[in-house]
Amino acid sequence: MLDFALGDPGSSAEAARDAAGRCVVTGNWDALGVEASRIRLEVFVEEQRVPLEEELDARDAQCLHAIAYDADGQAMGTGRLLPDGHIGRMAVRRAWRGQGVGSLLLTALMDAARRRGDAEVVLDAQLQARPFYARHGFVEEGDTFMDAGIPHRVMRRRF
Repeated sequence: MLDFALGDPGSSAEAARDAAGRCVVTGNWDALGVEASRIRLEVFVEEQRVPLEEELDARDAQCLHAIAYDADGQAMGTGRLLPDGHIGRMAVRRAWRGQGVGSLLLTALMDAARRRGDAEVVLDAQLQARPFYARHGFVEEGDTFMDAGIPHRVMRRRF
């Protein structure tokens, strides 16, 4: 497993690279917002047809953001950690799906939550992503609900 050298929400810091030369950088919206928004617009707005006004929100400024980069410095995916322990806006660009990028991002965000003292993390998983989150120790709870026209289920991971 990678030893992530994650920064605090006010800065960005590069993580140690894995065997494939990939790394995860974390930071605030000012540092990472341009790249994170590009990825989210590509995945959520263009591919999944989420309305733009539902994708970008005022909570971005309060979050710790993570971006995964390949060995050539290409941004592969993004995610965010809200102050209340919710992980959200997990998005991996199509070319890098199925290659462990989501796991890199999720692990980095969970590690950041643990370091700041969170007892758990919670997320709203699209139904097709539930097996991915379950492999990372998340447990489903509650009923299926719609968000931006896409079915989701709450999933929780306690530390």
